[in-house]
Amino acid sequence: MNVTIICDVLGEANNGTTVAAYNLINHLKSQGHNVTVVCCDAGKKGENGFKIVPTIDLGPVINAALARNEVVPAKPDAEILEDAIKGADVVHLLMPFPLAWKAVPICEKYGIPMTSSFHVQAENFTCHIGMMKSNLATKEVYKYFYKKVYSHCAITHYPTEFIKKDFESNVKKNVTSRVISNGVCESFFEPASVQAINRQKKRNHDKFTIVVVGRYSTEKAQQVLIKAVARSKYKDRIKLILAGEGPKGKSYKHLAKKYGIDCEMRFFEHEELKEVLNAADLYVHTAYVELESIACLEAIVTGLVPIICNSKRSAARYFAKDDRCLYRSWDPEDLKNKIEYFMDNPEELDACKNKYKTQANISRLGECMNRMEQMLEEAALTRMKEA
Repeated sequence: MNVTIICDVLGEANNGTTVAAYNLINHLKSQGHNVTVVCCDAGKKGENGFKIVPTIDLGPVINAALARNEVVPAKPDAEILEDAIKGADVVHLLMPFPLAWKAVPICEKYGIPMTSSFHVQAENFTCHIGMMKSNLATKEVYKYFYKKVYSHCAITHYPTEFIKKDFESNVKKNVTSRVISNGVCESFFEPASVQAINRQKKRNHDKFTIVVVGRYSTEKAQQVLIKAVARSKYKDRIKLILAGEGPKGKSYKHLAKKYGIDCEMRFFEHEELKEVLNAADLYVHTAYVELESIACLEAIVTGLVPIICNSKRSAARYFAKDDRCLYRSWDPEDLKNKIEYFMDNPEELDACKNKYKTQANISRLGECMNRMEQMLEEAALTRMKEA
């Protein structure tokens, strides 16, 4: 197949959406498909298969706000888009933003079927304008996404049943879709070496180590964990690892220093993150907004027990086996109590580790990418049938 992928935001693989995009691109190429990617990542200029559009200039104030959140949106260029689209068998839209909006009428002009992925919750947008908890804002954003992108697609990919129901209940429409996990990389299913685990434990000074993985941003709410540890009677026994990077980094570092918490904050590459998870004692998932949370699934397959924010805006809450592994959203006191329960009852923590380690409903990356490929092939066939 000739597949064109429209990426409104693409850059460093330091967030779930970008990782998912690269996973799909690399898989399709590995299967012999001809893949063209349209994005505004200047670092890809001259690289085979990439067509680069400019970035949007929204003025100094908005540009600065976007830069703080490490978002560089693409500016649609009709000529570049048409060149990338007109020979495709299927066009896949990664995000419901301006580059995709401009691609839609071009696809329709040439009769090329479109598919899309649902990687953006309304709250990922509304959190930047102080309306993350507004149901009305969520509904209006989703209606706009539907009008501009999803109503035009032959098939839409939802990473979870949770986001499918959430989106379709807000827009009052059902779209042809497939629910396909973004998938956990195969290597996380294999344990790290004893040497690597011991090395990590030594770095952590053999403290009780708690890990949270995610971008430092408003909707991920890592500050709740920092405050929970600060309140704990075991504060001095705990090593806290915030794996990630993002606009809230300085704020979190200041908070951890203020409370005197042994806290490590940085981005971990894939293999080192696997070692960190294997050597940890507990995983906490603080995100208030979450489409799927591959990070939480990666922790679970290593055998870690998760304590998860019980937010109605998060799919991750469904991973919890019981109430001991859920805490009230935005409540550091409740989270502190859950952490201390497992520290006070190590035999319960071990029993829970075995329970999570053996759960069999986590999808591996390879099988998920095969299903994505099948979805694109199915959509491409609709053009042939119409012809």
